[in-house]
Amino acid sequence: MAPVSRLAGARLVVVKLGSALVAHRETGAAHKAWLGAFARDVGRVRARGQKLLIVSSGAVALGRRRLGLRKSVLTLAESQAAAAAGQSTLMRAWEETLEPEGLVAAQVLLTPDDTEVRRRFLNARATLATLLELGVIAIINENDTVATDELRYGDNDRLAARVAQMVGADLLVLLSDVDGLYTGDPRLDSSARHIPFVGELSTEIEALAGGPNVRLGVGSGGMATKLAAARIAAAAGCATMIALGETMEPLAALEAGAPFTIFEASTTPVAAYKAWIAGALAPQGALIADDGAVAALRAGKSLLAAGVLAVVGRFFKGDAVVVRDATGSEIGRGLSRYDHSEAAQILGRRSQAIAAALGFNAGPLIHADDLALTRQVTRSS
Repeated sequence: MAPVSRLAGARLVVVKLGSALVAHRETGAAHKAWLGAFARDVGRVRARGQKLLIVSSGAVALGRRRLGLRKSVLTLAESQAAAAAGQSTLMRAWEETLEPEGLVAAQVLLTPDDTEVRRRFLNARATLATLLELGVIAIINENDTVATDELRYGDNDRLAARVAQMVGADLLVLLSDVDGLYTGDPRLDSSARHIPFVGELSTEIEALAGGPNVRLGVGSGGMATKLAAARIAAAAGCATMIALGETMEPLAALEAGAPFTIFEASTTPVAAYKAWIAGALAPQGALIADDGAVAALRAGKSLLAAGVLAVVGRFFKGDAVVVRDATGSEIGRGLSRYDHSEAAQILGRRSQAIAAALGFNAGPLIHADDLALTRQVTRSS
């Protein structure tokens, strides 16, 4: 697919920027000229109706300068201090560069628990979805101030892939210091060939990735982490593009024909998410639906409290539950928006009455987006 149609045709794009792009190589300060040019990229993408999230490195690199930490290798405590000092600088730079494009920036700091623990995953996803609907540009980074060596993404390539998985993006763009995957390191091997398309991440393709690129002295990733990110994204139904980021307005350059490597996804974001719900999560309880609710579910609707006859088992918000009809046949599996005790209090109630019963209204018991219907209906044993 041509560059312009691939990028311009994406519904939801996650773009990851490394520290070498955000922090000026010589001064260590925020690279305002590049950020301003990229903000024009963002403005153009948003103006044509696409949604976009930014995963931005740079807090530690900017914080080092503020704190006068000149040595090449920092301790964990020093890195966390630099992240704390640099994150505000990073956000100020984004706010100042996005504002002329009429765009509002919002800071989102994540830790692995936010993408790996189901309840926190759902909360983080809801926040990002709301920001997208409001037209706000989320600037996402790992919360390096509290992350430890034992519990962290380690690089923002993987974080960007997890974010793409979380929001159901269909394109992940990793802006790098190289314009894609080569058969060798093009800076060391003049005969290295550019690989524009990868249909499957085979062991042969993965073997092409070298060690981490530390030439610029500010990043933590390399081609190996980008391929790992592409694998995560592919499993979530999201294609990954690795492209050169150093040029001004890099997204415009891609649309104009600049080279890149695209890693295709084998499924769609929606199908991948539904498969995760259907097969990867252990159900913690069950909801018994009446005939009207079952018909609505099969027509693609959400499971409303008004159509639920009974609650079985103990589960909490975000847990997977089985939905059964009155005969015990499994209809599907989904993520509950209420815990078991709350669900029991609103059985049979119309949506307008939920707030009066609970003091809040989280919507349907299971939203259609969080429900995977059972293809082969089986009777309960």
